[in-house]
Amino acid sequence: MITQDSGYIMQLQNMSVNDGEGIRTNIFLAGCPMTCPWCSNPEGQTLINPMTKITTVDEVVTFVKKQMLFYRYSGGGVTFSGGEATVQAEFLRSMTNAFYDRGISLAIETCGAFAFPVVKDILAKMDTIFIDIKHMDPVQHKKWTGYALNPILENICSVDTLQSNLVIRVPLIVGVNADEENLVAILNFLRNNLRKPQIEFLPYHTYGEEKYRQLGKALPDVNFHTPTEEEQNLAIKLACAFGVEVVSYR
Repeated sequence: MITQDSGYIMQLQNMSVNDGEGIRTNIFLAGCPMTCPWCSNPEGQTLINPMTKITTVDEVVTFVKKQMLFYRYSGGGVTFSGGEATVQAEFLRSMTNAFYDRGISLAIETCGAFAFPVVKDILAKMDTIFIDIKHMDPVQHKKWTGYALNPILENICSVDTLQSNLVIRVPLIVGVNADEENLVAILNFLRNNLRKPQIEFLPYHTYGEEKYRQLGKALPDVNFHTPTEEEQNLAIKLACAFGVEVVSYR
């Protein structure tokens, strides 16, 4: 049961250096309204499964406090991930407040599928907010994620009114969204709507395949490919041409 004191967590991962500044602890919360077939954490698409467990705020705080020396000397902190962390808003809020009050730097990775007024206070305490754009064609976005595109774009614009550092992430997947037309549409949206447009391209990988097996789920019957170095360089060149800063936390 999700409450302000407890919720469903997949993993607490120390020594992460890929999801924000410095050395971080990643907190992977379960539950997600999207069903992306390339998901690297398919166990996070549902709250309850063999790979998730109920965890209390106090347990998470105790775990995180042991890492504060690493945060202090590296400029790191805590990153909330998933799944989609905002699905468990009460639980997320309690953890956010506990870490914020201790002066711990906070970041969140989100697919953007949330009600902004409900989580605005949470997001406002984040130093960095990573939001995905999967596809800029509404039909294709719905096809691949099971979720509408427009609310995501509206939430990106709303988040941009906060003081947090906003980074748009694009999972670069050949066969889905790595074509020039889609990339131009994404970059044009960022250039026209964000104060300081930043983008991070994340090449498709197959790290989640073993988790499908552990969950007893069939692998998605899709034909995805990791972009070549040339295709990745094209995306970077396009971003530069649109005046969108390319960043990397990898």
